[in-house]
Amino acid sequence: MKNKLETIINGVKFKNPIIAASGCYGFGREYNELYDISLLGGISSKGLTLEPRQGNKGIRIWETASGMMNSVGLQNPGVHRFIEEELPWMRKHDTVIIANLGGSLIEDYIEGINLLNKTEVNMIELNISCPNVKTGGMALGIKADIAFEAVKLCKQASKKPLMVKLSPNAENIIEMAQACEAAGADSLSLVNTFNAMAVDVRNKKAVFNNTYAGLSGAAIKPIALRMVHQVCKNVKIPVVGLGGIYTLEDILSFIMVGATAVQVGTANFNEPNILPTLIQQLEQYCEEEKLNHISDIQGII
Repeated sequence: MKNKLETIINGVKFKNPIIAASGCYGFGREYNELYDISLLGGISSKGLTLEPRQGNKGIRIWETASGMMNSVGLQNPGVHRFIEEELPWMRKHDTVIIANLGGSLIEDYIEGINLLNKTEVNMIELNISCPNVKTGGMALGIKADIAFEAVKLCKQASKKPLMVKLSPNAENIIEMAQACEAAGADSLSLVNTFNAMAVDVRNKKAVFNNTYAGLSGAAIKPIALRMVHQVCKNVKIPVVGLGGIYTLEDILSFIMVGATAVQVGTANFNEPNILPTLIQQLEQYCEEEKLNHISDIQGII
């Protein structure tokens, strides 16, 4: 039977368009105890930095209405340990591996890319939402001209397809997407978390040590969907949509506004078995709607 969900992004074949989002899935070990992660179209790794990070101190996760806030601080084992310890295990599973890479200096990004070039990761997802030292702590993904230069240098270094993950906090999401495309990005993923804040009223202080944190979950879906729609209408490269995806209807919404594939993040915390369920539901939808392929509905809005 024809695989109606098979999806190709930048020459990489995904068995379906459902990818586990970075930051919410680790490297897949815990979820593989619940189901075979080979079912997934792909896995975007825990956000990696060149050197290991312990992450932020204090409260890291805070539940909010229809969503979740996090201030984890990119806790990760670093690129070297990922390559030595996590990647060999991930390669045992029949799914696309995307290495999500962040950093505080462009030199760190490039060194990380050079190391990943020598591995069997299928793709690199460039997280340009990290606070950048040389821009005074401002993320590379805020101003389009700064992002252009960063993506251009990273693309020149990369031997892997380069997917750039966009921040919804960009000054202009369309200009940002177009700048990344012009700089050589092979594909885009959006959106990352929104800047947000929570207050501990009993103790009369901010919940998070860093005051602000990233908001994800169902609350952000309508805004994420709008941004994905805008970007898909203004670039030619593939777009992977994410932000508040919990249901089949959510997935279909992102595909209908132009996304080639989707990433599912926060929903994994609420329902650890959700991804196999969504894949099965998407297959069933194609059968019921008599679609030749899921791409038949891509970009119809």
